[in-house]
Amino acid sequence: MTIAAISTAAAPGGIGIVRISGKQAREIADQVFQAKNGRKTKEMKGYTAAFGEAFTKDGEKIDDAVALVFSAPKSYTGEDTVELSCHGGLYVTQKLLQSVVSAGAVLAEKGEFTKRAFLNGKMDLAQAEAVMQLISANGEQAAKAAVAGNSGALSHKIADMKSRLTDMAAHLSVWADFPDDDVPQVDEKKLHEDLHIVEKALTDLLNSFDQGKMMREGVSVVIAGRTNAGKSTLMNLLSGCERSIVTHFEGTTRDVVEESVMLGGIPLKLADTAGIRETEDPVEQIGVSLSKEKIKSAQLILAVFDISRPLEESEWEWMEQLDSRHVIAILNKTDLERQANVEKIIEKFPHYVYLSAAQGNGLVDLEKILAKVLQTEDYDPLSGILYTERQRADTERALIAVREAISAYESGLTLDAVTICVEDSLTALCELTGENVSESVISEVFEQFCVGK
Repeated sequence: MTIAAISTAAAPGGIGIVRISGKQAREIADQVFQAKNGRKTKEMKGYTAAFGEAFTKDGEKIDDAVALVFSAPKSYTGEDTVELSCHGGLYVTQKLLQSVVSAGAVLAEKGEFTKRAFLNGKMDLAQAEAVMQLISANGEQAAKAAVAGNSGALSHKIADMKSRLTDMAAHLSVWADFPDDDVPQVDEKKLHEDLHIVEKALTDLLNSFDQGKMMREGVSVVIAGRTNAGKSTLMNLLSGCERSIVTHFEGTTRDVVEESVMLGGIPLKLADTAGIRETEDPVEQIGVSLSKEKIKSAQLILAVFDISRPLEESEWEWMEQLDSRHVIAILNKTDLERQANVEKIIEKFPHYVYLSAAQGNGLVDLEKILAKVLQTEDYDPLSGILYTERQRADTERALIAVREAISAYESGLTLDAVTICVEDSLTALCELTGENVSESVISEVFEQFCVGK
């Protein structure tokens, strides 16, 4: 079956691309496209292009077009592929797709081009998942991790572990099945060492998941504090624009103002909240209530303190309610004379930064402390990390099995018990890369893709 889909965004642009893939890709393209030089796409070599015109089934010209030909197996999908490019108007591109379908192509399902690439051995399942991560990346670090994953960084890590586990399983099985033959004894010391090596590698891989997730999805951050502490000024500084209204009047912010920003390469989902204080204003009361709810659900809190004035009793009470592990204290208004008991704040919150939101001073220090609190200082997107819940679950299963193997060995159980655990771990890793995975799992993976990729 030959499939087709629009592979460019569903929005006006300079170019629109209709991708055709399958055994009849060239034949279908030739019914729609006519090159100026008269050549058919079936006569063209792979990785060559031709300029011409695209037509409907009835011979009506759709647009000028370029046909780019990829020959099997050296194409993205591993099949004959033709990409027809026209001007990027929504109507024109859709018209071209309709013409291709009328010529015999079937509309592609979500992720079907990449699914065919996986099924045809052009990439493993982990690499295929990295494609979607690259498309949805919202920052430099997430994009780098996706590129590394698509290039095989994660797959190479998994391959090293699978190779070690395979050697263990093979030696253990042969030794158990042919005890009377001239089979070398199992080196139990080396077996124990190798199991610990794999355990550490799997543990490190799992630890990378949370970091990668933060880089992809962002961190939920609430800017909180008393009225006029400088929360909205900080929000505007981090946003790079006047996102929140700033006045000298207390209680200006009545609602939760949200914005997505990048700070030190980390995507933050910021929420500027109403100042926490006792008030008779019913509208402000609602805002304060919303602030408290936001604080409860936040992954990180930027607790803003105005150090140019003494702290109020309500601030001390508020501080006691916060978990210091998830708080960065912003000691704000360093451009003014200090009057607050800063030492008391630092005693409660070990992660702090001196800053003047109005002047923009201290932002670099905030980036550093943010990376420290979120534990992204040593984050290396190129090293090969986990980036889906499916991969995390498979890795966790593999780790549990390896730990059971270690426990079985250290408890003095027979090597048969160790063998079963090693094989369970190997099975989990093979599912991660797609070597041993059900059709339902494959379908679920590619259901997350967009049409045309």
